[in-house]
Amino acid sequence: MEITKDMLIGEVIRSKPESIDTLLRFGLGCVGCPASQMESIEEAAMVHGIDLSQLLKALNEQ
Repeated sequence: MEITKDMLIGEVIRSKPESIDTLLRFGLGCVGCPASQMESIEEAAMVHGIDLSQLLKALNEQ
């Protein structure tokens, strides 16, 4: 499954649990917070000042 910018963080974690390490490495500690159920990968990257293309690349390389 390819992870896209529109996917919710919670959706990514449920379908690809190994993504948690990558999200944490990029500084996204929201893997366990309620916002992860409503926030897309793109929104999280923007809020945290993370390069979206690098994050998506890392998530999809797993």
